[in-house]
Amino acid sequence: MTHPSPAEQAFSLAAPVRLWEDGFARDPHPYYAALRAHGPVGWAELAPGVPAYVVTDRRAALDLLHDTQTFSHDPRPWEATVPDDSPVLGMMRWRPNTLFADGGAHLRYRTALIDAFDLVEPHDLRARVHRAVHVLVSRFGPRGEADLVGEFTRPLMALVFNSLFGLPDSASDRLDAALGKLIEGGAQAAEGEAEFGGYVLELIAAKAERRGDDLPSWLLDHPAELTPEEVTWQVFLTLGAGHEPTANLVSNALSRILGNPAYYSTLTNGARPVTDAVLEVLHHETPLANYGIHYARTPVTFHGAWIRAAVPVVISYGALAQAAERDRGADRHPSDASHLSWSAGPHACPVKQHTLLIATEAIERLTQWLPDLEPVLPRERLTWRPGPFHRSLTALPVRFSPRSPDQPGGRP
Repeated sequence: MTHPSPAEQAFSLAAPVRLWEDGFARDPHPYYAALRAHGPVGWAELAPGVPAYVVTDRRAALDLLHDTQTFSHDPRPWEATVPDDSPVLGMMRWRPNTLFADGGAHLRYRTALIDAFDLVEPHDLRARVHRAVHVLVSRFGPRGEADLVGEFTRPLMALVFNSLFGLPDSASDRLDAALGKLIEGGAQAAEGEAEFGGYVLELIAAKAERRGDDLPSWLLDHPAELTPEEVTWQVFLTLGAGHEPTANLVSNALSRILGNPAYYSTLTNGARPVTDAVLEVLHHETPLANYGIHYARTPVTFHGAWIRAAVPVVISYGALAQAAERDRGADRHPSDASHLSWSAGPHACPVKQHTLLIATEAIERLTQWLPDLEPVLPRERLTWRPGPFHRSLTALPVRFSPRSPDQPGGRP
């Protein structure tokens, strides 16, 4: 076994960058700069007393994502080192699903998920998004004002994903509230995890009793023969990973669009595709800023850092995006994926196209119904939700000409 060099030992003694602070939510740039000052791998805290290595270099991130021999996704050795009430456990605890599995188990779970999502036709998904937008604009459109986070992006994802997973609209508020508590960490994380877990358990019990035309039923009937418990944990993952980051992707994109009138006009008149705005967010303000968590199987030297076993190695997609923007500047092509927001390697996002479709259709449909959306606050006065993992607005207040989707001659 190799041993750390003096430089690597000094790295492990560096003051950790505290990603749990309120200042990180307000402005992550100086925190990412401090991490990059450590080298390709920084030293941080995800919560008080919960250290982690944070990868801020693209080459190092790709090496990590493709090295299945040195690194594992199984967090159980790490779990044994943290208190049961740690606020980040909800996002990092081991569960028998594709995110926390390696090798054959990972392939089995992932194949079942890909096959199930392949049964979701693009035209059907588009129709679900349009219906959800109609429901929500019907609620706030006549008022002439709204919070696009609390009244649009988050409930929109709850409606769309409830529909895909075979639940009624009436259950969407419960899903939204539980996931919000879970991903923020902090004092409400355990409560959110319990609420979301109960939500998923009830869903799978209902589908095991009576199938429907929905994702859980397709997973239960997949040739991989997943048990109801295994299906429960795949749904736990996909509901959470689908709802929260996609809602943040849409709200972050809307905040950037509405804060730039010239940019907004090119989208509403069709001169520029909405996809460009969504991809722009993945470069500047990726919604899942720090995740892709790995664990060294044994202590190892990795890109100049001495990595101990049972300590999380986190990929900072937020820092990677900033570094790519700094290095490429205005020469960057809109489809350039140097931000790595979709990850890479065996655990790359398996439903990238579904996510892009939901995000672009939501923005297009909203701006067609309400073409004169105007932010109430300048972008620099918007506030962000705390937590080490995400980049998520607390609110996006807007005003517009009062309108109902059912107005005669209305758009679209």
